[in-house]
This record gives sequence, structure tokens and C-alpha cells, in this order.
Amino acid sequence: MDNQRLILLLVFFFSSMMLWDAWQKQGQPPPGGVVQPASSAAGNAAVPSAPTSSSTPAVVPGGVAAAVTASPTVSIKTDLIAAEISAQGGDVVRLELLRHRATEKTAENFVLIDPAHAYAAQSGLIGAGLPNHKSVWQLPAQALLLKDGESELRVPLEAAIEGGGKIVKTYVFKRGSYLVDVEHAVVGAPVPVGAHAYFQLTRDGKAPEGANAMMSTFTGAAIYTELEKFKKVDFGDFGAKNKHPTKADNGWVALVQHYFFSAWLPAAGEREYFTRQLGNDLHSVGVIMPLTADKLSVPLYAGPQEQDKLEKIAPGLALVVDYGWLTMIAAPIFWVLEWLYQFIGNWGWSIILLTVMLKAAFFPLSAASYKSMAKMRLLTPKLTRLKETYADDRARMNQEMMELYKREKVNPLGGCLPILVQIPVFIALYWVLLGTVEMRGAPWLGWITDLSAKDPFYVMPLIMGVTMFVQTKLNPAPPDPMQAKLMLWMPVIFTGMFLFFPAGLVLYWTVNNLLSIAQQWQVNRMIESAGLKAH
Repeated sequence: MDNQRLILLLVFFFSSMMLWDAWQKQGQPPPGGVVQPASSAAGNAAVPSAPTSSSTPAVVPGGVAAAVTASPTVSIKTDLIAAEISAQGGDVVRLELLRHRATEKTAENFVLIDPAHAYAAQSGLIGAGLPNHKSVWQLPAQALLLKDGESELRVPLEAAIEGGGKIVKTYVFKRGSYLVDVEHAVVGAPVPVGAHAYFQLTRDGKAPEGANAMMSTFTGAAIYTELEKFKKVDFGDFGAKNKHPTKADNGWVALVQHYFFSAWLPAAGEREYFTRQLGNDLHSVGVIMPLTADKLSVPLYAGPQEQDKLEKIAPGLALVVDYGWLTMIAAPIFWVLEWLYQFIGNWGWSIILLTVMLKAAFFPLSAASYKSMAKMRLLTPKLTRLKETYADDRARMNQEMMELYKREKVNPLGGCLPILVQIPVFIALYWVLLGTVEMRGAPWLGWITDLSAKDPFYVMPLIMGVTMFVQTKLNPAPPDPMQAKLMLWMPVIFTGMFLFFPAGLVLYWTVNNLLSIAQQWQVNRMIESAGLKAH
């Protein structure tokens, strides 16, 4: 390896490969799976005393029926959400977040549970003659509104039990909360022997609004248990064995997408988890629980991935903000970023200050790297002459180069470790800035009105490209002409990619580049003024 600049080239190449892989995944259709036919009604299959993994596809009713779109609905509105509940199944078929704007049509609110994706939160009972999400439920006569001074809004639905009695499904909406309690109560009849309740989320496999081919984020299911922890399940793996926990006495299920998610959060008790392929690009994930009393209540969360609140709702729920294998690094970085925001009140300036803090933390490592580069920069003419002198004798050339390094007390790999140590931190910060819903719609200054969206005028990416070019000129040029050309093209390539990156990410990289330029310039000046052998 000729010099430290080649190591930087490998770092840039590694980042490019990550982006290429994300682009490839975004462009592919969901992988196929075994499509299981949806049962037409819960009573089509015998209900075991306790569900088993093999029986789950048989006892859980199928997905969203086509009749849902034509069924009557009732509208619900609180201070945070506007929802629609259908008479077909008593399902939540639409849920709008009133404090979050749509990604593309920014004048409108964001719709999480969306008929456009056949997205629905469904629940019902399993057992002969019991109503499920294919049954018709009686709705309230008019739209309901959470009024000033009220803390909760109860929305009761009713469906008859064959042989007498009824099931009352009640949605309990609460002020200031994205949690909705969903109660199933047996009224006018004994609790059916062997009955079970199920709670499922159904959706197509298409990417959510605003998905960016350059920044692929996970859309699919998540299942959490204390034993197996957080498990992501791709839509293509629904129904496959050994992809997720099946039985537990704790945990929750969710459908996750960029910034938002929905989840069923049952209290402690026996339950079974399932995923199913329903055909026509429909997928269902849910949980089955025994109905042992005349009432069973399970909360439904449908809202943003606000990390400071999720862990208070249920254990492990904050993991839906998925940082992957770098969670141990990314989580503290977000904590510091949020702490800075509490004092500054602006996410853009918080990113800048966090970048300065990270640069200061890595200063000793960076200084060693820059010093090595500066010395290699002074050695470049001598290395070039050696290459020319011993062009026909590679072994002698390498020997002379090693002698030169030894004589001048320069380690050609002296900057490798500092850079390699910082790579995980950079990638972790990348995912923090990419996945933080708190930054969605957050302005910085001037034309940057949303740090989670691309720069509308591409000013920041162009500035970032200039800073990368300056960095290239400050570092030693590779003696190999091909490497030198690649290094000159790197700022152009990265500028092209960063045109579509969130402004918050571009801001971080630009500030980091500026700090690196200042540090490299100072180190170069010190080394050049003191002479090559100064240490």
C-alpha cells in the first residue's frame, strides 16, 4: 500500500457499496413466500384449547376483504389522530396523524393506517359463532369527537353471538396519546369455552410514501419477546418457520416503516405470534390470546417512533427505531443529540455541535492520522522518483521504499487505525440522522425547512462537494495515476449521491469536512515548517 490516502479511498468505496446495496434492495420486489389461502370465516376450522404454530394459519381469519371499502365507517377525532372504523370487522381502516405532515403532499397530514396500502388494524374472536374481522359490527350512529375537557373517548361496537348474547368491542382513545385500548367484552352470555382473541395488522408489501432509492429503510414486521428480543421479519418471510418467536407469555407485534409504526401491545399472559401470506401482496402479523374472562383489553399503538416515550409504553418498544448492529453506538449518540436539542432548541445547530463534539473526542486519533498523511505528502516526490528508478525491479523498489520509511521514521499505515475506529461511529450517526422522527419537518435556517428531506436547491450538497475536493488537495496524492484520478472523481461522485440525502446528513458531513480541513491544514503547516523529521 503506497500511502494513507488509499485507505481513505477504501473507506469511500465501502460507503459507496453500502449505498449501492440499499439501491438494489429498494428496486427489488418483495421475495416470494408460501401463499396460504385465507379462511372465509373463523368457524371454518376447529379451535384448539390452545393455539399451536402449525394450526395458526387455519384458525386466524384471512386478510382485508374487498367489501371493506364499501362498508359504512364511523369517524373519530382526538387532539392527535383522526381515525375511521369500518363496520366490516370493526377494524381501524384509516388513521391520520394530525401533528405530522405527509412526506410528499406537505399541506396534508400523514396517514399511517391507509386504505391505499390495504393497511388495517384488525381484531376478533376465534370460536364457533363468535364475531371476527369478517363479521359486520354495529357502529355508533354519528362521528365522535374528543371534546375540550375530556380525557378519553369511548367508541363501542356490537356484534351478536350465535345462540344469544353479544360481543362489545370498545375503542378507547385518550387525549395526548397514540395508544388506543381495544376491549372485547362478552355480554349476556357465558364466556365460550376454548375461545381465543386475535389482534393482527395487515398491509401490502409496497414501500411507504417518500421512500428513497438511495436510502433504503426497513418496512415489515417486528416481534419482540424477552427471550428472543427484537426480531425483524421481511414481508417475503411471512409464514416461514423459524423466522420469529411463536409462543411466549410476554412481548408485542408491530408493523414498522420509516419514522412510524403500529403495534399490538398485550399485557403479560399466554399468547402465540404468527405471520401469514394472504395472497395478492397482502401480509398479516398478529398475536392470539386465550379468552379466559368476560373482558380482554389489548392496547394498539399507531404513531411516530418517538424514542423518549416508547420505552415507557412497553419493554423493548424503542427498538423499532432500528439501528441494526450499531445500536450500542447509535443509541448514546441519539441521547447526546437529543440532550443538545433540549438546550439549543434547533436540530440543525444540535447536529453541528454534536459533530464538533465527536471531532474533539476523536482528536488524538485524527491528529495521528493527519500527521501521517502530512509526512507522506512530503515524501511523495521521493516515492515517485523511486518508482521511476526501479520501475523494472519491483522487489528492489519495495525494499528502497521500506528503507526510506525507516530512515525518515514514517509509518505508511500510521493513519489506518484512527480511520477504521471512526467508521462504526460514522455509520451509527448516519442511521441516527436517517431514522430520527423528531427531525422530520424540523427546520435549520434559511431555505432548509426540513432536515429529514433533501436540500430543495442542492446548495448544501454542492458545498459538501467543494469541501471534499479541498480535502483531497490537502492530502498526499497517490503515486499511482489511476488512484489519483479516482481520488479526484470522489468529490463528484459523492456530491451526486448527496443531492438526494436528507439535509441533516449533508450538514453533518459538510461540518465534519470543514473541521477536518482545518485540522489537516494546521498539521500540514506544522510538519512542513518544522521539517520532515520533526515528531
